[in-house]
Amino acid sequence: MSAAVPPPDRLFARPTLAKRTERSVFWLLRVATYLVLACAAVVFLDIGVKGGAVVFQTKAPFINTTFLSESPETLNVFELGGEKHQMGDREFRQFKARHEAELKNVRVETYVYSAGGIFPNIVGTVLLVVGSMVIALVLGVISAIYLSEYATEGPFIRFLRLAIVNLAGVPSIVYGLFGFGFFVIALNFGVSLLAGWLTLAFMVLPIIITASEEALKSVPRGYREGSLALGATKLQTILTNVLPYALPGILTSSVLSIARVAGETAPIMFTAAFVVRDQLPWQVQKATDFLFQGVMALPYHIYVVASKIPQNDYTRDVQYGTAFVFLFTVAAIAMTSVVLRVRLRQKYKW
Repeated sequence: MSAAVPPPDRLFARPTLAKRTERSVFWLLRVATYLVLACAAVVFLDIGVKGGAVVFQTKAPFINTTFLSESPETLNVFELGGEKHQMGDREFRQFKARHEAELKNVRVETYVYSAGGIFPNIVGTVLLVVGSMVIALVLGVISAIYLSEYATEGPFIRFLRLAIVNLAGVPSIVYGLFGFGFFVIALNFGVSLLAGWLTLAFMVLPIIITASEEALKSVPRGYREGSLALGATKLQTILTNVLPYALPGILTSSVLSIARVAGETAPIMFTAAFVVRDQLPWQVQKATDFLFQGVMALPYHIYVVASKIPQNDYTRDVQYGTAFVFLFTVAAIAMTSVVLRVRLRQKYKW
């Protein structure tokens, strides 16, 4: 007598080893993803709460304008007449001139970079990001157009693409040393905006070239053939019928590049950033000197305040406040690219 065969629904519903393994792997990946997101949320929430308390106030004008509009200063803390005073360098010098006799025997504690604000750092970060992204996008799109539209497939082009992909994985410190040796020393640019722009641009160039080439290739071939059939040149076809439709994909790579450029400390530490600089980049005698001015930058300022000076309650506020403004600045620049990408995607569809 033959064994009874189970119904088909029970046969296919029976869990096998492969299905159990697949389900286990699925849940492992899901838990790992949620864990990473939870850790990121905790970090951003911590910065948002503690940094927001530094930037925003409960009284009018509800924003710490001093922190956002002044330069970093040394904080002077002392007690006088039973009252504790906290003053930046400029305010303390004026106070000391009026009360020199009273301060003669008063112990004054100083805390570096714990007073004033971070306005020069914000300006320097925006200048570095915008300038480097303009250079990287121009060079990257031109290179992608050549590889996608003009280059003939062969060993050299395959080697070139492989080199571009490998360059995308080079650590940022290597780009920083390259920029220091080539732009700062060999070309004698010095520690300047121009050296920082070129170093950061070369760092993100492989990402932009690869993404831009893929965006150009995704445009249907019929757009090119139709334009050429109507008598347009190849360059006219690329500029009017291919590039506009590839711009949303190109801007996607720019958003990723902006986040990397803005957050890098090693490249700008060697090529563009100063710990303290009294003048803003445009406060120069000649307009051409603007390119050869070093700047202060938010990531480098965070690095200095967090690792190079003694830690205390006063530096803690500066660290969290700077990190909060830094995240907001990067998000604002990236959001501009996102909005532009969305509008272009709505305008150019196929």
